[in-house]
Amino acid sequence: MKNILRPALVLFVALSLLTGIAYPLLVTGLAKNLFPAQAHGSLILRDGQVVGSTLIGQHFTTPAYFWGRPSATSPMANNAAASGGSNLGPMNPALVDAVKARVAALRAADPTNTAAVPVDLVTASASGLDPHISPAAAQYQLDRVAKARQLPTQVVQGLIDQATQRPLLGLLGEPVVNVLQLNVALDAHSGHAPLN
Repeated sequence: MKNILRPALVLFVALSLLTGIAYPLLVTGLAKNLFPAQAHGSLILRDGQVVGSTLIGQHFTTPAYFWGRPSATSPMANNAAASGGSNLGPMNPALVDAVKARVAALRAADPTNTAAVPVDLVTASASGLDPHISPAAAQYQLDRVAKARQLPTQVVQGLIDQATQRPLLGLLGEPVVNVLQLNVALDAHSGHAPLN
């Protein structure tokens, strides 16, 4: 029995040390040295303070900021501890009502904008944490934000262009705009009040 038990126990301890301690320490060390920003959560700093992460959306509702995708997380929007979608199908009356309410909120924030509302401004992502909107969604909000900040539309357009992330190698994915990065850039440009 000892002949079988001892090698099994030694192998168990060795593999536990290798896969439970050595490997995670190696991978963490490599990540911190090769990709320090990503290894620390892709955090965005303003005046030395963390205002968010490029990986997790934030809920903006004031006209002076670009608004991100709606979030179906609970108990609050963009709750990283409760990632998930609404799981409502396209024929569900609750989803239809939610989309109508979101369209109404966008129209109320900018009554002169009669353009079609981009779908990503009124539908939540599957994770409920999507930090990006489409360039079309940013364009839809351009005039509202420029008026609220009393900035020329060309200046705000330039900030949108700078915040637009292009597809990888020009092929993989779609262009997207990181809402938090764009709003931080707006604040830096106009010296506006802190993020909400």
